[in-house]
Amino acid sequence: MAAPAKGMWCSLGSLLRVVQTRDLNARRWVRALRRSPVRVLSPSGQVEERKRASDQQPRKAGPKASSQGQRQKQPLETSPSQTPHTWEEAGLRYDKAFPGDKRLSRLMAIVKSRPFREKQGKILLEGRRLIADALKAGAVPKAFFFSRLEYVKELPVDKLKDVSLIKVKFEDIKDWSDLVTPQGIMGIFAKPDPVKMTYPETQLHHTLPLVLICDNLRDPGNLGTILRSAAGAGCSKVLLTKGCVDAWEPKVLRAGMGAHFQVPIVNNVEWETVPSHLPPDTRVYVADNCGHYAQVQMSDKTGDRDWACDRRFLKFHKYEEDLDTKTRKDWLPKLDVQSYDLDWTEAPAAVVIGGETHGVSLESLQLAESTGGKRLLIPVVPGVDSLNSAMAASILLFEGKRQLRIKVEDLSRDRSYH
Repeated sequence: MAAPAKGMWCSLGSLLRVVQTRDLNARRWVRALRRSPVRVLSPSGQVEERKRASDQQPRKAGPKASSQGQRQKQPLETSPSQTPHTWEEAGLRYDKAFPGDKRLSRLMAIVKSRPFREKQGKILLEGRRLIADALKAGAVPKAFFFSRLEYVKELPVDKLKDVSLIKVKFEDIKDWSDLVTPQGIMGIFAKPDPVKMTYPETQLHHTLPLVLICDNLRDPGNLGTILRSAAGAGCSKVLLTKGCVDAWEPKVLRAGMGAHFQVPIVNNVEWETVPSHLPPDTRVYVADNCGHYAQVQMSDKTGDRDWACDRRFLKFHKYEEDLDTKTRKDWLPKLDVQSYDLDWTEAPAAVVIGGETHGVSLESLQLAESTGGKRLLIPVVPGVDSLNSAMAASILLFEGKRQLRIKVEDLSRDRSYH
């Protein structure tokens, strides 16, 4: 019994040696395939020497390495500027903000303050649609902060060259966002120059000889709505005189819904320079915010209405203290009042919209008088003082558009007859 067992163990041992030998040979062949040849022997007998690559040379991450691999190897304690990520399909690089990175908070402090904004010449745009509209109009980006890479990939690649791309946590964007639902991307842009902007072709095609002048508008929501109405009506330009809220205030941008990049906007205009921004022979009309007092004048009871209405803006003017009642009446510009739905677009027109608190300024009435303009009255029910500034502006601008469209249709009809 012992002899057969001993023979079985011998045969099993020889079999294991054969398997181990085959496995060893297989491993040797695999290693040989991985090696680079040291010498190459050609059929002619010529031997070509090849240098062996040093195994001790450290590998360097090439430009084609995957961004995922880099993130895994990226040390957390390394400075963000020393660990740029590679964006393979566009050749762009972005940094990842680590805890303690102050770049976002530093720029937010600048763009959210009007003095800093005007001094640095930078503005803040938030949201993918608004940023896309700005890039399409030719606005120059300086930096983008985003929480997800795909938000940046949606933007035109040619617009992102030489732009700082910084990935931050969504919580950081949420802390600085003015939106109820932040969209995960914020852009810092150079303050747009209306002369250098490229506005949509459809907007240029429907532009009318109609200019809007905002006077003492200080409510961001009202100004944003007015800019949106000006773009919708086809105004050729919007002028903001000194004393108005900044058009690039975040709240104005939010209410404007992209109107900033559809109509030229000129900020901080002095009244002395307003005529230089208007086409030749422009007549300036003032939106009358005196409610039923203007209706009294249209009923030939001018005396009471003139004094009651005009004192609304005189009480904010320094000259009131130096003038008696009779001198004030003689000194005030004399402007006729007409209903807003009567023709006032026979020549290029500019409409002045005043703020709800201070109304229109004395300078606006003087400019209207010098150009042959009038007060435009929107009749209201007795007892209602005046309309909201944004509502009044929308009514007047679209009424001007209606009148100009009728003139174009009449002109086309006359040409067809001839």
